Amino acid sequence: MRSIYKYSWFLLAAFAAIPIHAQGRSGANQRQDSANDLSVVAGKSVLLDCASPVERVAVGLGGIAEATVVSPMEILVNGKAPGETSMIVWEKGGNREFFNVVVRAGVASANDRLDAIRRELNRELPGQDLKISGENGSIFLRGTAKDLTGAQRAVQIASVAGKVVNLLNVEVPAAESQILLKVVFASVDRSKSKELGINLFSTGFGNVIGAVTTGQFRPPSVSTSGSANLSDDLNLFAFLPGMNLGGSLRALESKGLLEVLAEPNVLAENGKQGSFLAGGEYPYPVVQGGAGNSAPTVTIQFKEYGIRLNFIPTMTPRGTIRLQVAPEVSSLDFTSAVTVSGFQVPAIAVRRVKTDIELEKGQSFAIGGLLDNRETETFQKLPFLSDIPILGRFFQSVNRTRSNTELIVIVTPEVVKPVPAGTTVPLPNFAQPFLPPNSTVPMHHPENADAAQSPVVIPFETLVESLKPEQPLVMNDSYGSQGGGGSSSAAPSAPQ
Repeated sequence: MRSIYKYSWFLLAAFAAIPIHAQGRSGANQRQDSANDLSVVAGKSVLLDCASPVERVAVGLGGIAEATVVSPMEILVNGKAPGETSMIVWEKGGNREFFNVVVRAGVASANDRLDAIRRELNRELPGQDLKISGENGSIFLRGTAKDLTGAQRAVQIASVAGKVVNLLNVEVPAAESQILLKVVFASVDRSKSKELGINLFSTGFGNVIGAVTTGQFRPPSVSTSGSANLSDDLNLFAFLPGMNLGGSLRALESKGLLEVLAEPNVLAENGKQGSFLAGGEYPYPVVQGGAGNSAPTVTIQFKEYGIRLNFIPTMTPRGTIRLQVAPEVSSLDFTSAVTVSGFQVPAIAVRRVKTDIELEKGQSFAIGGLLDNRETETFQKLPFLSDIPILGRFFQSVNRTRSNTELIVIVTPEVVKPVPAGTTVPLPNFAQPFLPPNSTVPMHHPENADAAQSPVVIPFETLVESLKPEQPLVMNDSYGSQGGGGSSSAAPSAPQ
C-alpha cells in the first residue's frame, strides 16, 4: 500500500506562491527507503496535503524551518533562514515519511542586504569605484580601491553578507617618505698638568759617589768611575766640577685641547634601517688552541671603529617621526693597549648612545651629554730630608693632572624629497678642478616627467605581496666578513 501526497500551493498573507518539488515515495510497510525533497523560500510558507491522517511532525533544525499540523490532513511548513534540514511525518498506522527540506534565500531579502552593503560602502569609502554582487551564498567584490586600507575595509564590510571573493584592484600608492637624520657629535677634551721634581748626584763629593732622587723622573746614573749619564729630558741642569756635585730639576706645565665635531647625515626610507660608518677596521689577533697535538693558531679578526650611526625612522599617524637611534664615536687607544703573542692590540675608546625618541619634522633633541671632570695629584718626598725648612723643597716632587671632557649628541630628523631632474646636485667645494670630460653627451637621459600619467592599478594580492619586508642587505668585504667583522688565519708566532 503506497501513500499518495498531493501538493497544493496558496498565498498566505502577503507571501507569493512558491513551487515545491517532491520526489520519491516511501512504501506503507517501509520504514526509511527514500526521502522527499521539499524546497521553500526563507520568510515564506508552503502547505502540504497528506493522503493519510497525520499524528505528529518533527523538524531537525528549528532555526531553519518549522512545521505545524493545521489539520489531520494538512501540514504548514515555514522557511525561517537559508539552509538545509530534515522533516519527519508520522501517520496513523505506523507509516513515516522523510523530507529533505531546503530553505533558499529570497531574492528580495538578498537584494536588500546587498543594497545595505552598497550604502555602507558609499558612506565609508566615498568616491571609490566598488561593485558588489551575490550568487549562491557568495559575495563578489569588484572595482578599484584608492589604497590598501580602503580595500581591506571594503572586504570587512562585505563579509557581513557571507563569504567574500575579493576581486578588487588597488591604485599603487605613492613612494614612502624619505627621512634624513642629521646627527651632531660635539666633544671638547681639556687637560692640564704640572710636574716638579729634583735629583741630586755626586761623582766624588766628600769621597762619596751616589745620587738622591724623589722619583718624579729618572735620575742620572752614576758609575764607580765617577761619571754620570743623563737619560731623561730635563729643564734645568747644574754641575760643579770643583765639588763633583750636580743637580737636575724638572718643572713642567702642559695644557692640552682636543675638539671633535662630526656631523653624519644618513637618509633612510620610512620604517627602514639606515647605517653610516666613517672610520675603518683594525686587525687584532686571537690565539686559538689546536686540536689534539697540533700547534695553536693565531686568527686575525677585524673590529670597526670611527663614527657610526644606526637608526630606524617611523612616521606616526600624528605626523611626528619616531626614531630608534644609536650614534657612536670610537677611536683607537694605544695608551691602554695590550700585547698578545707579540702583537700590540690597542683598546677602543667608545662614546655610544642608544635610545628611542619622537620629534616633529625639523626639531632637534640633545639625546646624550657628558661632563667629566677629573683631578689627580701625586706627592712624593724623601723622609727626614724633605722636612727641613726651605731646603726640604729640594727633596719633594709633585705631579698634578686635571682633565675636563664635555660631550653632546644632537639629532634632527627631516622629511626630504629627491633633487629634481636637471637641478644642480650639491657637492663639496674642491680645491682643484677636475679634468674636463671626454664627451659632451650627458650620461643620463631622464624620462619626460611632464607627461600626464594615469594612476597605476594592480590587483589587491600583488600590492600586498610587494609590501612584504625585503631581504636584509648583507655586505661582504675583502676579509670575508659580513656586517663589518671578519677573520683570517695566520701562522703561530714565535714565543716572546
